[in-house]
Amino acid sequence: MQKPKPNTPKSRCSVKICGITSIHDARLAADAGADYIGVLVDVAVSERTRSATQAAEIASESPVPTVILLYNRSTSDIREIVSQVQPFAVQLLGQESPQQVEELKRTDTCEFWKSVYLPAGSPKNVDVPAVRHEMQAYRNAGADFLLFDSVDMSLEKPRYGGTGKTCDWNVAAELIVESPLPVFFAGGIRPENVKAAIETIRPHGIDLCSGVEASKGIKDPHKLEQLMKQIKQAN
Repeated sequence: MQKPKPNTPKSRCSVKICGITSIHDARLAADAGADYIGVLVDVAVSERTRSATQAAEIASESPVPTVILLYNRSTSDIREIVSQVQPFAVQLLGQESPQQVEELKRTDTCEFWKSVYLPAGSPKNVDVPAVRHEMQAYRNAGADFLLFDSVDMSLEKPRYGGTGKTCDWNVAAELIVESPLPVFFAGGIRPENVKAAIETIRPHGIDLCSGVEASKGIKDPHKLEQLMKQIKQAN
């Protein structure tokens, strides 16, 4: 089966709906107008995670490209999962190094996206020079996209992504202007604030999960409809 390719209208930013747990929700997101779906694969800390077999089933039936999300897996593990799932892209969520990205890009034909984390809350929490260096390093390694997400440092252990919390938008906007790669923006995005987020941050794309859920792991068609309506209205 030929993998679908994104077909984002030039009039708006791209949209990835993450935390997809079923074929039904993949179709729901696609029908609403999403450009990509995201499926977590064997990410133990997430309630929305799926096995590689389940992810392959979702990817094979999704009308839009599937991005699988992996956390701190070995290069051989990643290659095995890519072979099984056949995704459009892999999003690396953890501390995967630029060297690992470079190694993967040498032999794998799918895209590789890398999450870069900005602390939730005050701009004082963000080490801007370090983030600049990180962005350039992943660009040099051959990454196709970057994804800014929030890390919640208020918990006993840092929670990377899926926090529902926002980082400082002005800092994110400055970094996106400087980014050597297109950037998706995530973290606390929902239908009520997505228009303001796009107009403030100007990302290549928006990525969200909990902001369009009826319950954990179950997407809400009304929230998806409202999300796309607000995105289309953004300047």
